Amino acid sequence: MGLVLLTACGGTGTTDAAPGGSAAGFPVTLKNCGRTVTVDSAPRHAVSLDQGSTEILLSLGLADRLAGTSTWTDPVMKGLEKAEAKIPRIAENRPSSEKVLALEPDFVSASFESTLGKGGVAPREQFEDLGVPTYISPADCTAKDNSGSGDGSRTEPLTMDSVYTEVRELARVFGVPERGDSLVARLQARIGAATKDIDASGTSLLYWFANSEAPYMAGCCGAPGIITGELGAENAFDDTHEEWPQINWETVADRNPDVLVIGDLTRKSQTAESAAKKIEFLESNPVTKNMDAVRHKRYVLLSGQAMNPTIRTVEGVERVAAGLRSFGLAG
Repeated sequence: MGLVLLTACGGTGTTDAAPGGSAAGFPVTLKNCGRTVTVDSAPRHAVSLDQGSTEILLSLGLADRLAGTSTWTDPVMKGLEKAEAKIPRIAENRPSSEKVLALEPDFVSASFESTLGKGGVAPREQFEDLGVPTYISPADCTAKDNSGSGDGSRTEPLTMDSVYTEVRELARVFGVPERGDSLVARLQARIGAATKDIDASGTSLLYWFANSEAPYMAGCCGAPGIITGELGAENAFDDTHEEWPQINWETVADRNPDVLVIGDLTRKSQTAESAAKKIEFLESNPVTKNMDAVRHKRYVLLSGQAMNPTIRTVEGVERVAAGLRSFGLAG
């Protein structure tokens, strides 16, 4: 998702006046998920509708620019607790459009097209007709079809470049591009450190996000695919391009992965959200209890955000790498 017009601004959260009364570097115009978005000035009263988007903005030091957040699956990322506590949480899940508009936002961001689409908070057009620019994470529309009833499917594997694009674009929209570059550099360094000298070839991983009756397992090409690829491992369900297909336990047991990467969620919208509930199910269910990973307790616990394409996917790489090393499966 390339930028059409982006000019560097100061990294302090302030902008300098330019001739004609416009702030330096504005307007900013960018291509975002098939739309052209123009931001005339750095947002001062933004609303972030998904945790992943919120954590990027907080990591960029923009808590003072946020009027509200929503849709949380996990506790906020470590180090951001104080900043997050200052921002009103208007809903744990998706808020109504009325709640969002009541905050009089000057910018609305989201991690998923479904959040700003039919059946979500509101279509992007509803905000844009009121003069409120909207932004969706490029990772959710890069080589991805979201037109179906599930979580979409990918035609090509996702890479961290889409996440880095989001970081840089949001930093520029808010007039702090240097902060975006700095954050990307730190994320890249963390991945480099986590994967140094690792070789997990021949090791199969299965990612379970949620639900025990009809479990959501990771397909080939989303955030779990990034983690798997960075480590040189294999995804037990790399033969499906669906983002999070629901797969029966008999099929899971037949694949018999070496390691189970388990979502440890705090939300309560599905069954078996927490890692503890998932492990209890795995170790008691007659279909799953004899799987190699279950018998040897080869579990790696991840936040839901680490299993989505966000800056916390880096956390996923780190934790899975550490788990594979502890299991003796990292070369």
